[in-house]
Amino acid sequence: MSLIRTTPPRPVEVTAVFPELAGWARPAMRLHPRPGSPSVRDSSVGGPLLWPAAESWPHCEDAHLHVDSGFRRSPTEVRLRRILASRWRPDAPAPTLTPEEESLRERSAARLAERLEAGPPGPAACAVPMLPVAQLFLRDVPLLRPPVQADLLQILWCPYEHEPNYKPSTALFWRSAAEVGDILATPPEPYEADYPGYVPEPCVLAPEAITDYPNLLDLSPELQLVLGDWSRWQAAGADVDSSYAEDPHEFYMTHLGQAPGWKVGGWPPWGRTDPNPRYCGVCEAQMIPLLTIASWEWGGGEGHSWTPEEDRAAVRADSRYAGQDPSQPTKVEVGSTDNMQIYVCPTSPGHPHTDLIQ
Repeated sequence: MSLIRTTPPRPVEVTAVFPELAGWARPAMRLHPRPGSPSVRDSSVGGPLLWPAAESWPHCEDAHLHVDSGFRRSPTEVRLRRILASRWRPDAPAPTLTPEEESLRERSAARLAERLEAGPPGPAACAVPMLPVAQLFLRDVPLLRPPVQADLLQILWCPYEHEPNYKPSTALFWRSAAEVGDILATPPEPYEADYPGYVPEPCVLAPEAITDYPNLLDLSPELQLVLGDWSRWQAAGADVDSSYAEDPHEFYMTHLGQAPGWKVGGWPPWGRTDPNPRYCGVCEAQMIPLLTIASWEWGGGEGHSWTPEEDRAAVRADSRYAGQDPSQPTKVEVGSTDNMQIYVCPTSPGHPHTDLIQ
């Protein structure tokens, strides 16, 4: 993969200051999704899947709330509006479309006409086709730990709100890429999405191996006290601004613990709830984090320290007025704390997975 993204060195080598944290380090891979045109043979977010033509496309069989979010547009409409927003400038004429984009506009108009004629589906509507969320090849993301003879992970979701957590419902598939013959050329799409953030932007990936440290809440009370001891930071000669003297935990959480963005492995984010272990419903083993689906690749303010070196110029240019915030390349928005965590069983990835908005 030619796309490269590099996380800047952390302002402090955390285990040099606190050797007690060495045993808490976990390998992770930041995926660094960026808008592009992935193919079915690429690892991607929101891109086309290497899906066998002979295999049924996944549908969500749950009852759908069809909540009136004030949005309710088809995925085709969402994509077209994003194209127009990316070219909009307040001092320029309306953007022109390429032939491919004009075809997308025509399909969007046809789809809208069909929807208006058919009317909205009822509460007990038929099964809803799911949308691709991520496709990860083992060659690109060696931390996947798939079942034997599998080398490809595919994750989809239903872009409707689902009880009890009011989030998309996900489905996970492992397969061997070499065993896929004829590929499904035109997968079905859902009638609409409850929110635009439930329609991922097609993105190529630049996987980067990192060492991840836990959220403060995952640490023992004793370690939390150690990290809150300003004198330890000073004694180690750590280059930390004195403004953090009242709350060293804030420095740790902003710059050192829990790498943000889409990532495989590592430590899960926490926000709305305290850490809550997940257990496999088949073998009762404690589930492990597989994939973090994130609304943002880095935070605002000092959270920009996680911005890859290659994206610094884009952050300085700040093109958000055109709807192109560089810290939200996938256009995904999930949960009040902007993260969804996918867990798998460490003894058998084929066991049912769990997902959680955190």
